[in-house]
Amino acid sequence: MKAALKPRINLEGRTPLETVIPIETPFIVFVDPASSCNFKCTFCPTGHRELIAETGRYQGAMKYEVFTKTIDDLAAFGKPIKVLRMYKDGEPFLNKRLADMIRYAKNSGYVDYIDTTTNGTFLTPERLAPVIEAGLDKINISVDGMTRETYQQFTGFNFDFDKFVAGVKWLYDNKGDMEISIKIPGELITEAQRQEFFDTFGDHCDRIFIENFAPCWPEFNVEERSGIKIGEVGIYQQELRPTDTCPYIFYAMSVNADGLVSSCFLDWGRKLIIGDVRTTPLKEIWNSDKMNALRLQHLEGRRCENQVCGNCGQLTHCLPDNIDDHREMLLERFRAKVKLNPSVPAPGGVRRLPQVAAE
Repeated sequence: MKAALKPRINLEGRTPLETVIPIETPFIVFVDPASSCNFKCTFCPTGHRELIAETGRYQGAMKYEVFTKTIDDLAAFGKPIKVLRMYKDGEPFLNKRLADMIRYAKNSGYVDYIDTTTNGTFLTPERLAPVIEAGLDKINISVDGMTRETYQQFTGFNFDFDKFVAGVKWLYDNKGDMEISIKIPGELITEAQRQEFFDTFGDHCDRIFIENFAPCWPEFNVEERSGIKIGEVGIYQQELRPTDTCPYIFYAMSVNADGLVSSCFLDWGRKLIIGDVRTTPLKEIWNSDKMNALRLQHLEGRRCENQVCGNCGQLTHCLPDNIDDHREMLLERFRAKVKLNPSVPAPGGVRRLPQVAAE
């Protein structure tokens, strides 16, 4: 097998966050090319159309001018962001201007690295060649089963698996400097299919990994919605380590397909909105009272007062970073360096805590 057995994110060489918080320039900005998806995955909120409709969330592709405004706003930070993640809630290739977006960001000088994640439906030479030429640095390909039947059961899509494999092979043969990462949830394959997965894709990507499902979506019960049992190990097969302070809100933010900005890439229900890139500069949103109120809430150990953050399984099953042991020091530094407005509440609402009866 040519590919390295390695998860899609880099677990090594990470910056110790306690040495840099508060961060003037975000490390990562998520930009969602499309909030809709052609799959109806049982394990993903976007796959539940009625659930998404209840949120009132915009379903569609990001307009090109919203994207260019977002990239232009990055100039104000003074140095490039480390990673532009061109995915969030939907399937990026549903945006027909995806290659144009990648090219614009690549040529801006405000982004060091660009990656995206796809369900693989559109892995054809006609769709891939422009993206490769535009300069995409990495593509993460999600495999959701090794048979058409498994895809139908869990994604609600009549997936042409043989065409998909052919597309992966073409991509690998023509990728240039782009890195290809392929991953599959272990819960969607049998023990025998694990080796089949490596045999099918292992010579046609740069890294490959069998992940685990995780209860990552706030206020969305993966087990209940999908019937898949969540195991006692993390998404990258790591030991579970409960975390109380979310590190993401200190180094990343997310621009949704309509331009609304979320403090977290898991904000599928749009309850963590901190601004609108269409009307407000991105740097202003990064340093906004709403964003800082959320950061302060976490540093003060009040995360579970938040009805969204308090119901997030990402903190137990998915995190590569943990700043809990440094929270007291970071709180002192944060208060000294950041102008805080005590009258602004954190996004996400207040969660009613259990009342303790008086003795």
